[in-house]
Amino acid sequence: MKRKIKLSFIITIVLMICVLTACSPKNQQTEAEPSASVLQTTAADEINDTTQEKNMNKINVTVGDKTFTATLYDNETAKEFVNLLPLTVDMQELHNNEKYYYFENALPNASSVPELIQSGDIKLFGSDCLVLFYDDLTTSYSYTDIGKIDNPDGLKEALGKGDVTVTFSE
Repeated sequence: MKRKIKLSFIITIVLMICVLTACSPKNQQTEAEPSASVLQTTAADEINDTTQEKNMNKINVTVGDKTFTATLYDNETAKEFVNLLPLTVDMQELHNNEKYYYFENALPNASSVPELIQSGDIKLFGSDCLVLFYDDLTTSYSYTDIGKIDNPDGLKEALGKGDVTVTFSE
Protein backbone atom coordinates (compact mmCIF):
# COMPACT_ATOMS: atom_id res chain seq x y z
CA MET A 1 0.00 0.00 0.00
CA LYS A 2 2.86 2.36 0.78
CA ARG A 3 4.28 1.67 -2.68
CA LYS A 4 0.99 2.64 -4.33
CA ILE A 5 0.87 5.92 -2.36
CA LYS A 6 4.49 6.67 -3.21
CA LEU A 7 3.89 5.86 -6.87
CA SER A 8 0.70 7.98 -6.93
CA PHE A 9 2.55 10.78 -5.19
CA ILE A 10 5.43 10.66 -7.69
CA ILE A 11 3.05 10.58 -10.66
CA THR A 12 1.12 13.52 -9.23
CA ILE A 13 4.33 15.51 -8.74
CA VAL A 14 5.51 14.75 -12.29
CA LEU A 15 2.13 15.75 -13.73
CA MET A 16 2.12 18.98 -11.72
CA ILE A 17 5.60 19.84 -12.96
CA CYS A 18 4.49 19.21 -16.54
CA VAL A 19 1.38 21.33 -16.13
CA LEU A 20 3.23 24.16 -14.39
CA THR A 21 5.99 24.14 -17.00
CA ALA A 22 3.46 24.29 -19.83
CA CYS A 23 1.78 27.30 -18.16
CA SER A 24 4.95 29.17 -17.27
CA PRO A 25 5.22 32.82 -18.41
CA LYS A 26 8.14 31.97 -20.70
CA ASN A 27 5.84 29.93 -22.92
CA GLN A 28 2.85 32.27 -22.85
CA GLN A 29 2.23 35.41 -24.80
CA THR A 30 0.38 38.09 -22.97
CA GLU A 31 -1.14 41.26 -24.30
CA ALA A 32 1.74 43.14 -22.74
CA GLU A 33 4.24 41.06 -24.73
CA PRO A 34 3.17 40.93 -28.40
CA SER A 35 4.93 38.63 -30.81
CA ALA A 36 7.88 39.86 -32.86
CA SER A 37 5.75 39.94 -36.02
CA VAL A 38 3.20 42.19 -34.30
CA LEU A 39 6.02 44.47 -33.14
CA GLN A 40 7.44 44.62 -36.66
CA THR A 41 4.04 45.45 -38.14
CA THR A 42 3.43 48.11 -35.53
CA ALA A 43 6.83 49.71 -36.12
CA ALA A 44 6.24 49.72 -39.89
CA ASP A 45 2.80 51.25 -39.42
CA GLU A 46 4.26 53.98 -37.18
CA ILE A 47 6.90 54.78 -39.80
CA ASN A 48 4.21 54.99 -42.51
CA ASP A 49 1.99 57.14 -40.29
CA THR A 50 4.91 59.46 -39.52
CA THR A 51 5.86 59.68 -43.19
CA GLN A 52 2.27 60.45 -44.17
CA GLU A 53 2.02 63.02 -41.39
CA LYS A 54 5.26 64.67 -42.52
CA ASN A 55 4.06 64.71 -46.13
CA MET A 56 0.77 66.24 -45.06
CA ASN A 57 2.60 68.97 -43.12
CA LYS A 58 4.88 69.98 -46.00
CA ILE A 59 3.89 72.57 -48.57
CA ASN A 60 5.64 74.53 -51.30
CA VAL A 61 5.89 78.30 -51.32
CA THR A 62 6.71 79.58 -54.80
CA VAL A 63 7.85 83.11 -55.59
CA GLY A 64 8.69 83.64 -59.25
CA ASP A 65 10.93 80.73 -60.25
CA LYS A 66 12.10 79.99 -56.70
CA THR A 67 10.31 77.33 -54.60
CA PHE A 68 10.74 76.93 -50.85
CA THR A 69 9.54 74.00 -48.74
CA ALA A 70 7.62 74.89 -45.60
CA THR A 71 6.51 72.80 -42.65
CA LEU A 72 3.06 73.54 -41.27
CA TYR A 73 2.30 73.34 -37.59
CA ASP A 74 -0.23 70.87 -36.21
CA ASN A 75 -3.04 73.26 -35.36
CA GLU A 76 -6.51 74.18 -36.61
CA THR A 77 -5.32 77.26 -38.46
CA ALA A 78 -2.77 75.29 -40.49
CA LYS A 79 -5.35 72.58 -41.22
CA GLU A 80 -7.80 75.17 -42.56
CA PHE A 81 -5.00 76.82 -44.51
CA VAL A 82 -4.22 73.50 -46.25
CA ASN A 83 -7.87 73.28 -47.30
CA LEU A 84 -7.36 76.50 -49.30
CA LEU A 85 -4.43 75.10 -51.31
CA PRO A 86 -3.37 75.58 -53.99
CA LEU A 87 -3.52 79.28 -53.32
CA THR A 88 -1.97 82.06 -55.40
CA VAL A 89 -2.14 85.49 -53.82
CA ASP A 90 -0.81 88.98 -54.40
CA MET A 91 0.97 89.86 -51.17
CA GLN A 92 1.63 93.46 -50.19
CA GLU A 93 4.81 94.82 -48.62
CA LEU A 94 4.87 96.01 -45.01
CA HIS A 95 7.73 97.37 -42.88
CA ASN A 96 10.43 95.98 -45.18
CA ASN A 97 10.26 92.64 -43.33
CA GLU A 98 6.98 91.00 -44.29
CA LYS A 99 4.42 90.40 -47.01
CA TYR A 100 0.73 90.10 -46.21
CA TYR A 101 -2.58 89.09 -47.79
CA TYR A 102 -6.16 89.39 -46.45
CA PHE A 103 -8.43 86.35 -46.89
CA GLU A 104 -12.09 86.81 -47.75
CA ASN A 105 -13.08 84.54 -44.86
CA ALA A 106 -11.69 84.19 -41.36
CA LEU A 107 -9.55 81.25 -40.30
CA PRO A 108 -9.55 79.77 -36.81
CA ASN A 109 -6.94 81.46 -34.66
CA ALA A 110 -5.23 81.14 -31.32
CA SER A 111 -2.95 84.12 -31.29
CA SER A 112 -0.12 84.91 -28.93
CA VAL A 113 2.77 87.36 -28.87
CA PRO A 114 5.88 85.58 -30.14
CA GLU A 115 9.21 86.29 -28.48
CA LEU A 116 10.90 86.54 -31.86
CA ILE A 117 9.68 86.35 -35.43
CA GLN A 118 12.15 84.74 -37.80
CA SER A 119 12.64 84.89 -41.52
CA GLY A 120 10.41 82.27 -43.13
CA ASP A 121 7.68 82.36 -40.48
CA ILE A 122 4.16 82.01 -41.89
CA LYS A 123 1.59 83.45 -39.50
CA LEU A 124 -1.97 84.68 -39.27
CA PHE A 125 -2.58 88.20 -37.99
CA GLY A 126 -6.06 88.54 -36.53
CA SER A 127 -8.31 85.99 -38.15
CA ASP A 128 -7.88 86.81 -41.83
CA CYS A 129 -4.42 88.20 -42.60
CA LEU A 130 -1.75 85.82 -43.91
CA VAL A 131 1.76 87.08 -43.19
CA LEU A 132 5.03 85.79 -44.64
CA PHE A 133 8.07 87.19 -42.84
CA TYR A 134 11.40 87.54 -44.62
CA ASP A 135 13.42 89.21 -41.84
CA ASP A 136 13.89 88.52 -38.14
CA LEU A 137 12.21 90.94 -35.75
CA THR A 138 10.74 91.40 -32.32
CA THR A 139 7.13 92.50 -32.00
CA SER A 140 4.37 93.28 -29.55
CA TYR A 141 1.66 92.12 -31.99
CA SER A 142 -0.19 88.80 -31.63
CA TYR A 143 -0.09 86.13 -34.33
CA THR A 144 -1.26 82.57 -34.84
CA ASP A 145 1.43 80.20 -36.12
CA ILE A 146 0.73 78.49 -39.44
CA GLY A 147 4.15 77.22 -40.44
CA LYS A 148 7.75 77.99 -41.28
CA ILE A 149 9.86 77.84 -44.41
CA ASP A 150 12.42 75.12 -43.75
CA ASN A 151 15.36 76.96 -45.29
CA PRO A 152 14.66 80.67 -45.86
CA ASP A 153 18.02 81.36 -47.55
CA GLY A 154 17.22 83.52 -50.56
CA LEU A 155 13.64 84.26 -49.44
CA LYS A 156 14.23 87.98 -48.99
CA GLU A 157 15.77 88.26 -52.44
CA ALA A 158 13.00 86.19 -54.05
CA LEU A 159 10.26 88.33 -52.47
CA GLY A 160 12.04 91.52 -53.48
CA LYS A 161 10.81 95.00 -52.71
CA GLY A 162 7.16 95.89 -53.08
CA ASP A 163 4.19 93.66 -53.76
CA VAL A 164 4.66 90.11 -55.05
CA THR A 165 2.67 87.09 -56.22
CA VAL A 166 3.17 84.00 -54.03
CA THR A 167 1.78 80.49 -54.59
CA PHE A 168 1.22 78.11 -51.69
CA SER A 169 0.71 74.49 -52.80
CA GLU A 170 0.92 70.90 -51.58
